[in-house]
Amino acid sequence: MTVIVRDLRPDVRADVEGFSHTRRLVLPYMLSTPESVVHTLTHTHPDARFGQLVAEEDGEIIGTAQVSVAHDSSEPGQGSANIYVRPDRKNRGAGSLLLRTAEERLHALGVRKLFAWVLDEPDSRAFAERRGFHASRSGYFLRLDLAAGTLPPRQDPPPGVELRTAADFADDPRPLFELDAVTSSDEPSDIEVEFTDYEAWLEENWKHPLLDRDLTTVAVVDGRPAAFSVAHTDGGTRYATAMTGTAREFRGRGLAKLAKNDSLHRARAAGCTEAFTANDTGNAPMIAINEWFGYEICAKEVRYVRALG
Repeated sequence: MTVIVRDLRPDVRADVEGFSHTRRLVLPYMLSTPESVVHTLTHTHPDARFGQLVAEEDGEIIGTAQVSVAHDSSEPGQGSANIYVRPDRKNRGAGSLLLRTAEERLHALGVRKLFAWVLDEPDSRAFAERRGFHASRSGYFLRLDLAAGTLPPRQDPPPGVELRTAADFADDPRPLFELDAVTSSDEPSDIEVEFTDYEAWLEENWKHPLLDRDLTTVAVVDGRPAAFSVAHTDGGTRYATAMTGTAREFRGRGLAKLAKNDSLHRARAAGCTEAFTANDTGNAPMIAINEWFGYEICAKEVRYVRALG
């Protein structure tokens, strides 16, 4: 049995289904559909030089890699390669071959510092450390049982605050772009990013097939979006929070919690039975909010980094 690594073919249904299936097996707490796989590959900003690789064994996809340059960072020469191999297809050399291929590609693009998310499991961490990576930050995945769990009751917004949905901004989503830009810049991360390209944001985020505008709640103050909770759904019963944040001048008023609670109630009413989210392990305030909703930690990833060259 021979393992080969090649680029994903977005126009081949078996490829995108195999890629998405592998991602769901390895990361069941992250949403992935064939449509989202194709969208990410074809709509990511060109400067990211984004690529998706597959490891194939006898015609079956057993591993995946997402490779990109941090084009929107103020520090040049940074990139990422996230490698995942199906749990039932490990120890066949797929992970090593995927990583080597990704490293060669990124090195040729000028990347000198390589980041990779690694599941917090002994085998996965040992794989990274044997290859010269060292641990940086970490993040939790959290799960909430929407079918059996009890959500906090819905609350009326305080005076001057209105709860709307992203669908209400369909004619002009720029205010949501501006809110996303300021909240994302405050997210804990190894790589600082800046959202400055509205057209790119429209293509990558606003038109993303997982984005559910009807379940995304926006807290509006005096006509301006002040906080939001962005909802992704897979077309079935799974819901994920892609982002929850508040503009700096509106913080401390409970608006993010208000928006997320409304979004979760909408999701349950729409038939969603599982809710997922993710937090940096150092983001104690947001972890506390999610535990207040009833989320429980279900997995952990560690961000690894090493020099490339």
